Amino acid sequence: MSKKITVDGKVVEKDFDNLIFKTTLEFLESNDIELHYHCRDGFCGACRVTLNKGEVEYINGEPLAFIRDGEILPCCSIPTTDIDITSE
Repeated sequence: MSKKITVDGKVVEKDFDNLIFKTTLEFLESNDIELHYHCRDGFCGACRVTLNKGEVEYINGEPLAFIRDGEILPCCSIPTTDIDITSE
């Protein structure tokens, strides 16, 4: 199913489709949106962003990296609703 993703106040023109993209990070990269990352597996927390609105699901269970309430790791999550995130 397609989901709208807004990053830093700008709506990404294409919709996220979980049949095409494995993670939110992969989708953002394919749309030329750069985020800091390192492990791509939820271990390091380098890709941590603020989730302003919406919900995500972690594809391999809860990540090992520390995240605060209201933060997500795009490297190991997919949106289950439209989401709005802040990258910095």
